[in-house]
Amino acid sequence: MKKRMMAVLLVVAMVFTLAGCTEADRVSENVSQEADNFNVLRRLAVINSRTDKVEFELIGAFSLDVESKNKINVVCEMKDGSYRKHIIGLNRETMYVVEDIGGAR
Repeated sequence: MKKRMMAVLLVVAMVFTLAGCTEADRVSENVSQEADNFNVLRRLAVINSRTDKVEFELIGAFSLDVESKNKINVVCEMKDGSYRKHIIGLNRETMYVVEDIGGAR
């Protein structure tokens, strides 16, 4: 009897967990996956918030990994199929913006 009750509770928990996943959540996850697979054209800009100057800009297919609040790693796919890695240090006066230019399908 306890096993049957536990099984029913597990099924109910799974239903509520799956019901909480909205279409927007699934689309967001899919777009992020496509971007990490170098299938989305994006723009990255690192901006000095004190001077409003763009310190670094990258346009292309890249994967972005936020390692900490002070460091981001960017792996870019070049036109010839090779890859390059950029490590960007951030401080109190800099911020970054990633813009989706091409979109995912």
